[in-house]
Amino acid sequence: MSAARAEAARWLRSAREDLAYARHAASGGHHSPACFYAQQTAEKAVKALHYLRGARAVIGHNVRALIQQLEPREPAMDALLDAARELDLLYVPTRYPNGLDAGTPGEAFSAAHSTRALEVAARFVDAAAVVLR
Repeated sequence: MSAARAEAARWLRSAREDLAYARHAASGGHHSPACFYAQQTAEKAVKALHYLRGARAVIGHNVRALIQQLEPREPAMDALLDAARELDLLYVPTRYPNGLDAGTPGEAFSAAHSTRALEVAARFVDAAAVVLR
């Protein structure tokens, strides 16, 4: 296995760990952390593809931008651009009260939010896994 493929596989394993944690958090009623870890899942899945292509460091947290920076472009990820936009909206307000107009992240995010975020995040893991085969 090449060093690039090994690093990509490591990032994909980390994405899967985050997805498992997000599911665990959601099942315990902790929907804001579940949403945050869903975003992290997608971010790490896309970064795995950057590492597969030989990147030495991948900086940034915006999933949409990370997809658009892939060279060459990856059609499976391009198909998830709208999903990326959806998850990117969860990066700050799921963690910080000042990312919201009022209340706390725990009060703002519901089971419906985490259910949707988990569904979307799983699509990123699946897409990255296909590319890594």
